[in-house]
Amino acid sequence: MPAPSPKRLICPTCQRPQNACICQWRRPTAHEVEVVVLQHPLEVGNAKGSARLLHLSLAHSRLVTGEAFDEAVLQALLSAPFDSQDDAPPKHAILLYPDTPQALSLGVPAPPALPGDWLHNPSQLRLIVLDGTWRKSRKMLFLNPLLQHLPRLALRDMPASHYLIRKAHRPDQLSTLEATCAALTQLEGDAALFTPLLTAFDGFVAQQLGYKS
Repeated sequence: MPAPSPKRLICPTCQRPQNACICQWRRPTAHEVEVVVLQHPLEVGNAKGSARLLHLSLAHSRLVTGEAFDEAVLQALLSAPFDSQDDAPPKHAILLYPDTPQALSLGVPAPPALPGDWLHNPSQLRLIVLDGTWRKSRKMLFLNPLLQHLPRLALRDMPASHYLIRKAHRPDQLSTLEATCAALTQLEGDAALFTPLLTAFDGFVAQQLGYKS
C-alpha cells in the first residue's frame, strides 16, 4: 500500500488513509484478560501489521510503541490499572512468548513457571504481547529485564496462519492478532468469543492482498 501523501485524508480511528481504512474489520470483543501490546517502532507504519486492528477490537487493551522502555513506565504497563482512578489490585502479567532455550546463551534468565492459581481468575490477568518480527521481539526481550522475569504463555499445536501478506520463517508463526486471540482463548476457555474477530481478520488480509493486484 503506498504511503499517504499530505493531501490524503487520514482516518482518525485507525490512523490509515481513508481509502485504506480498516475500521470495517473492527469486532468489539468482550474479553476478560487485559492485553498490552508493546509495538516495535518499525511496525508502526507497516500497513500489513495486525496490532492496530487487534487493539481497536479489544476494549481492555493498550497499544504502546517502544523498544527499550523506562523501567517505571514498563512496570506500570505490566501491572497498574489502566484507569488511574481505579484502586483495583495489580494485575498478574504473563508474557506471550515461546519457549526459547537459546535465550539462555544470550544472558536472558529462564522465566518463572506460570502459577496455576493465576488461571482461576482471567479478569486478574494481563497478557503482554510483543509486536514485531522475531528478531525485533527478541531484542525487545533482551533490552527489557522486567519482561524476562515474567511467566510465559507459549502456544502449541496451532493451525496454519491465515496471515498471507507477510512471509513467515516457520509454518507455526502467526500474526500478532492471531497469536493474541489464541492466547486469550487458552486463558479464558472460550474459542467462540474470538471467532468473529478472526473471521474479520481474513477480510483485512484480503484487503491488503487487493493492493498488490
